[in-house]
Amino acid sequence: MQIDEINENEETTPTENQGEEEHMPYLPPKQELTPEPPQEQAQWEQARLNLTKVQVAVDRIKEELQKVIIGQEELLDFLLASLFAGGHVLLEGVPGIAKTLTAKLMAQTLDVNFSRIQFTPDLMPSDVIGTTVFNMKSSDFSFKAGPIFSNVVLIDEINRSPAKTQAALFEVMEEYQVTVDGETHPMSFPFFVIATQNPIEQEGTYKLPEAQLDRFLIKYNLKYPGLEDEKAILRRFRSDFQMTQREQVKAVFGTTEIKECQELIQQVHIKDELLDYIAHIIHDTRNNGDLFLGASPRASLAMLRMAKAIAAMNGRDFVTPDDIQYVAYPVLNHRVILTPEREMEGYDTYDVVQAIIQKIEVPR
Repeated sequence: MQIDEINENEETTPTENQGEEEHMPYLPPKQELTPEPPQEQAQWEQARLNLTKVQVAVDRIKEELQKVIIGQEELLDFLLASLFAGGHVLLEGVPGIAKTLTAKLMAQTLDVNFSRIQFTPDLMPSDVIGTTVFNMKSSDFSFKAGPIFSNVVLIDEINRSPAKTQAALFEVMEEYQVTVDGETHPMSFPFFVIATQNPIEQEGTYKLPEAQLDRFLIKYNLKYPGLEDEKAILRRFRSDFQMTQREQVKAVFGTTEIKECQELIQQVHIKDELLDYIAHIIHDTRNNGDLFLGASPRASLAMLRMAKAIAAMNGRDFVTPDDIQYVAYPVLNHRVILTPEREMEGYDTYDVVQAIIQKIEVPR
């Protein structure tokens, strides 16, 4: 088990208010096959909410991350949205596409504590959450906290540990507390878990159970960079084999600011018609012939939270159908299971989710 500790301090400074962007129509990042029905902005608009703090946070954190990370704009958006929505993220992708690097740099931009846990087959639950030890001086037992007691926790290769170790995360990821020997130990704020896994190499791995997958707010599937991004990566690091630019990434956001952003995002308005729209999408996953397992009400709430976060990050205090469609796949892809017949035919959960979105009538 490898545990790294990072705690950097950097004062945040406000940037120029981008008020004009609050009146711009929402243009979500490009995503293939995602329908973008025309919307009238005024129809979904509510009383103005000052989202300057959220936009400043997004701009400053992205500026720091992009000192090292090239491309991956969508990944950065979803990581920030998950942080502001108070959820956890599962990153899945082949080795070498900066899953771990992005998670570590994300923690560096935040003025909070950071721990990294390398999951291995011999890792025990007590190595993650901690254990009770006997204190010779006081002749009493005391709790020694494990590395999970941090603000940002990177769990690398989460599917490398057996089920008993994975189960140690059940309580802490959902209830933000750990119970050891009948005593409950709460987590400090914020508590943000970023886990990674490799979908290709399955030898010596243990598939995450559905209950554990459901603890993650979203699952994001990373892809290879495009040709231009690949060229930019080579040019940026052609004389920097050790990637020393990582040291230039500074903390620009603290605990207080994270709390304020989360409170602002909770106030983002969403009309009843859009709540019904989310409910229809989730309900269709439970009555879909292509799916063996549909999504639970936790998925509905996850879609609501992520849609609000994406809206706020784009300078709007109201949710549109585009926001819901944009977050649908990351929220649902690890919560639904294809039928064996569809798997044999080469279908993917992405195809099914997009078919559901296209089938359900968009609120007008």
